[in-house]
Amino acid sequence: MAYLYHHLFVADFQLYYPHAKLLAVSGLESKRPDLQIDKIISNQSISVIDEVEYVLIEGFNTVDINGYSPLNECVFFHARSQTLIVTDIVFHFDEQCAPRTKLIAKMFGNYKQLRPSLLEKLATKDKIKVKRSMQQMLSWDFQRIIMAHGSIIEQNAKPQLKAGYEWFLEITL
Repeated sequence: MAYLYHHLFVADFQLYYPHAKLLAVSGLESKRPDLQIDKIISNQSISVIDEVEYVLIEGFNTVDINGYSPLNECVFFHARSQTLIVTDIVFHFDEQCAPRTKLIAKMFGNYKQLRPSLLEKLATKDKIKVKRSMQQMLSWDFQRIIMAHGSIIEQNAKPQLKAGYEWFLEITL
């Protein structure tokens, strides 16, 4: 079973925003049968909903208490604002972060770098699939990136993401 993350407060969110649509990656419906899911995202090709393009990232693994597990993440692109929205495929810790977070980021080589962690780099074996997913993402014209962990990058995010994944994949994209 995939270990899906970032779902703990979705039920509360649905109560607060009852007309919002919930899009979820495949697997969340069995992990959280209590949620009213409007659409399961399961295909790997770029799709569009209400001016937002999205694609499921393939091949990316993370390390958790049970070892390696698929991240099962979807990324979103809003063309009008040139914004890429991600959860755990990259981190960006900088001087705005707490001292403990800065120390850990420096230890793992992520301080002031937009890229996955060293742990994800070690856990991910199918880098061909990750490369295909990154090529789809890099086809979008984005300047800003919003991620779940770290500071938002307001400008020039695309070359930083490209550089971070070149480090991750150990190839030129």
